[in-house]
Amino acid sequence: MARPAPNRLLRVDLSSGSVESERVPEAWRRKYVGGKGLGARYLYEELSPGVDPLGPENALLFMLGPVSGLLPGEDRYAAVTKSPLTGTFLDSYAGGSFPTTLAGALGDHLGVLVTGAADEFVRLVVEAGDARIERADTAGLDAAETANVHDGAVACIGPAGEAEVAYATIASDGAEHHAGRGGAGAVMGSKSLKAVVARGDPPEGFPDLRRRYAERYRRDDTGKWQAASGTVETVEFADETGVLAARGWSERGFDGAESVGVGAVRARTIEREHDGPIPGGFRIETEAGDSVPRGATAMTLGAGLALDDFDAVAELGERCNRLGLDLISAGNAVAWAARASESGLVDADVRFGDAAGARELLEAVATRSTPLGDALADGVDAAAREYGGGELVPTVKDMELPAYDPRGAASMALAYATSDRGGCHRRARPVEEEAFDGPWSPDRVVRSVAAAQDTRSVRWSLVADDFVGEVLADDGAEWLDSVGAPYDDLGRTGERVWNLVRLFNVREGFDRADDALPEVVDPEELSVEFEATLDRYYAARGWSEAGIPAQETLDRLDLLEAVDEETPVASNPLTLDHD
Repeated sequence: MARPAPNRLLRVDLSSGSVESERVPEAWRRKYVGGKGLGARYLYEELSPGVDPLGPENALLFMLGPVSGLLPGEDRYAAVTKSPLTGTFLDSYAGGSFPTTLAGALGDHLGVLVTGAADEFVRLVVEAGDARIERADTAGLDAAETANVHDGAVACIGPAGEAEVAYATIASDGAEHHAGRGGAGAVMGSKSLKAVVARGDPPEGFPDLRRRYAERYRRDDTGKWQAASGTVETVEFADETGVLAARGWSERGFDGAESVGVGAVRARTIEREHDGPIPGGFRIETEAGDSVPRGATAMTLGAGLALDDFDAVAELGERCNRLGLDLISAGNAVAWAARASESGLVDADVRFGDAAGARELLEAVATRSTPLGDALADGVDAAAREYGGGELVPTVKDMELPAYDPRGAASMALAYATSDRGGCHRRARPVEEEAFDGPWSPDRVVRSVAAAQDTRSVRWSLVADDFVGEVLADDGAEWLDSVGAPYDDLGRTGERVWNLVRLFNVREGFDRADDALPEVVDPEELSVEFEATLDRYYAARGWSEAGIPAQETLDRLDLLEAVDEETPVASNPLTLDHD
């Protein structure tokens, strides 16, 4: 028999060693669903403004959705916290077997909220709807080694998390999957939480519904693309459409794209991660062992570092995985060091096209073992504040950009600038359309970016696979009905969640000045006037000229009850003259 919709939360205080189960208010479940939305509501409630992301007062949530473990495709979980890299709200996602097992282990709980910090490294074991804190004897092991010594599904940190690197990941499935961007792994390390171990049988139920959606996905264009190539195709797509940043953002386009792209991956594939109508990633074999490369591997570690040696790129990606480093930020850190060395700002033994130098620097970053590695462990912007070179590698809100170059697609400039967790392509990726039929008008840019942000906020509140989420009817309402989960109009839910996260960031001091283009992007290179487009975005959102949600917008979205006295709220939204 299928489980009913979970309605509780486990609260773990690592300082006191306590574990408690509490009921999630039904109004919160209805308005925020789970995952990103519910995690954002708890984080907004739990944290005071200005909390140190690496202090014991920060909270770290491992969140699922009401139908986690039941949807077709690869399950996901959301790691929700305040980012040590950006200081913003952070939600980061990982798939694989860990979230499936966690869904069974949690029983009638939607997630785990962790506060405090232990005196020594511990692990949190979740099973039978409860959790217990145990001493961990895995300190110093990399992410794959840590997973291998545990009985159960494991989400853990590697050396980078232990060293509180600002973009450390939480690794699962033997370091093949990562909650990557923004540094959730550093928060885990600051709490001396080495691993979360889930034990339990995956939830069961709704086989006919699962089959129907799996078949719908298999026939959909996105499903066909995933089966044929998935994200490993993106380096060639970006290169062919003129939006691939290369050689540390000093060039656009990479002659070696095919050498590290989908054709090379297919030629080396020994199996898919999993079979069926929704296949997993491509498992390849290299001299260093098996790995599952993603699109960002070839884009950031290949094109970004001017490396066209397939094995070298794959091995750098695998090294990032085992160290527990977000490879987008890590690749940009190496690229910054190479450019800074060329400019005489630093004396670093790393050059473009030099895999050995890149590997050595990644090790130094993950362990903070050299002055340059220590500086880069806090992000490219932190290193630039110490050495200079802020214009070398682009960031938004201190987060390094992925390799989709906004100079080739103005819609990505707005997507990066308004992303709620920093320079990120996962909130909206309009480049995939604009690259073929652009340049777009400002109004189309705004509509596309805002719609994607809202839609993905719903999917991530369900914690659905990004791609499978594209074929969910009515944003997943059929699935929520199947388990009896309460929910509001889901279209409005996405907008509500996006505005709630904006309130969190506004309370932390973020405003229009932070929704800015990185130095590497000259506004004159864009096909739209950026500041005017940002005005249009704010007006469409119902925010003020400073990017602060207006009271009438919050009232329409039923968010006024969440607002505390420390959060600025605008009196009126920005209005534009369209004459």
